[in-house]
Amino acid sequence: MGENILDWKRLKNVLLVTALIFAIQLPTLAAKKQEELIEMPKNYPDKYTSQYVKQITSIYKPTGKEEIIYVALDMLKGTNGEFSRNAILGNNLSGRPIKIEFKDLGTINPDYANFDALGWKKNKQLYIYINPRHKDAPPGALAALLSHEALHQDEYNSLAEETYAWTMEAAVWYEIRKLYPDSNDELHPLVVRENTLRKLFIRGGYSDKYIKKTVISNEGYKNLPSTSPGFESL
Repeated sequence: MGENILDWKRLKNVLLVTALIFAIQLPTLAAKKQEELIEMPKNYPDKYTSQYVKQITSIYKPTGKEEIIYVALDMLKGTNGEFSRNAILGNNLSGRPIKIEFKDLGTINPDYANFDALGWKKNKQLYIYINPRHKDAPPGALAALLSHEALHQDEYNSLAEETYAWTMEAAVWYEIRKLYPDSNDELHPLVVRENTLRKLFIRGGYSDKYIKKTVISNEGYKNLPSTSPGFESL
């Protein structure tokens, strides 16, 4: 009889410990389940889970409110666009993070309505405005576009500056396609732009040879000077 009482006490202790462990694990399991239920956009690379994006948000929040921009900027790490990423985060002529937003560019100037993006300076603040039609673009394509626009850091521009910026964009897209192949959604207009630049980049032996010719013949740049501060050689 005494032995049965001891066994029952042991069983009660085991059940109590098990119940406590289960109670501790339950919130953790619930959190994991909730994490799984948060569905990220299908065009994000696999590594950009809700938890990962949450971790990087504090780094990129000074640039604006768009989560897809946080992902795009993070994708620049380890590419030629690292310079542009740092510039956007504040290592630029203004000394402040560049503000990025999707904006109807025609409200700035009707001539800009069909531009893909625009670098802008207002007082001491730098901005990058992106055409709203690219809100659903693969973040890798946006990353390449941002690597270009981050190079425009003052009120001056030139054929040399645009040539450098377009070549940077092409080089970054070339890398992004290797690192994140799923970014190459050929049906999206921004990806069409990036693939056009990539072809010119490769055709020119991974140089600005054909990109420069395209910039010089671009009607939108016909009034630009040959050079500008920081870009003294065409």
